[in-house]
Amino acid sequence: MFCMIFGIAAWFMSDGYYFWPNEAQRYVEFSQVRDELEAAGKPVEDDSQELRVAWERYAREVGYSAKKPKERTDASIQEQRVIGWVMIVGSLGFLGWIAWNHKLTIEAHGEMITGASGQKVEIDRIVATDRKKRKNKGIANGIYQEGGKEKRLCLDDHKFAGCEAILLEAEARIKARSDETEESDTEES
Repeated sequence: MFCMIFGIAAWFMSDGYYFWPNEAQRYVEFSQVRDELEAAGKPVEDDSQELRVAWERYAREVGYSAKKPKERTDASIQEQRVIGWVMIVGSLGFLGWIAWNHKLTIEAHGEMITGASGQKVEIDRIVATDRKKRKNKGIANGIYQEGGKEKRLCLDDHKFAGCEAILLEAEARIKARSDETEESDTEES
């Protein structure tokens, strides 16, 4: 994505700083060729055969392409430059976001899970899991209690390899606790 945005930005910049100003200069010279033909008493349309031949002859003499240049105004050239700079800044911002996300990790060390935002959660504190976004986005949440509030630990397997193993371990422990609770309830009855 970064390469695509940066490439488009480079395209706009090359148009704004090189190709379009050069084409604007060629158009000025094309207009002079047209004006010379009209000064000779011949009304000339931009797509006439006579103007095309005169332009091709002139272009060959000065080393230009024989293709008729388009009119490029100062405003359109400036617009190309502005769009190019905006896209460069946007692409570099996107690259920074990629770099920032690349340094984030989710790790499990023994009984402790460290989330991407730095929160530390003991695996046994996870009381439930939420897999609603797992199929489409690779995201699941471990739900735990902290300070009397329900919180979520994002386990994004798309960004962070190994989240599936953490999620499966948490679910296994939740099931084991649930089975223990059911056993103790049946023993008391």
